[in-house]
This record gives sequence, structure tokens and C-alpha cells, in this order.
Amino acid sequence: MEIDNTKKSSGKSEGASEHSDLIHVRAIISCPNCGYKRKFRNQFPRNQMELLVTCIKIFDWLTCNKCGDLLKLDLEFNV
Repeated sequence: MEIDNTKKSSGKSEGASEHSDLIHVRAIISCPNCGYKRKFRNQFPRNQMELLVTCIKIFDWLTCNKCGDLLKLDLEFNV
């Protein structure tokens, strides 16, 4: 990326402001019955929160493929 040194900046670059607009989410699904555990990471722009809500609803109803029990969902957010 090329940077124009003739413009005065306010301390933040354009890339930093785009990066701060993202919500980073880590989902940890685990089976309380058999010990199955998986981790997933994703990021969502703030203006598309419906994507985050849809993913959470899908994760919330997952069942274990080993024992059939409903999986536990833990979410970690970095806003």
C-alpha cells in the first residue's frame, strides 16, 4: 500500500479505521457428554450484524456427531 506523505494525518491511518470497524468473534463448541471440542474464528463488520446473529443461531443448535447431545456454545468477542 502506498502512503501519501503530503497529507496530514490525525494519528490513525485509513486501514486502522477499517480494522476498528470489525468485530472479531471466537466460538468454542464443546460436548458436555463426550468431550468433543472445536474452535472457530471469524470477523464481522459492524454494519452487517445480521451475519453475526445468523451464525450464532446456527451454532446454538448444533449437536455432537459422536453422541447426539446438544453442544455447548461459548463466544469470545473482541470489539
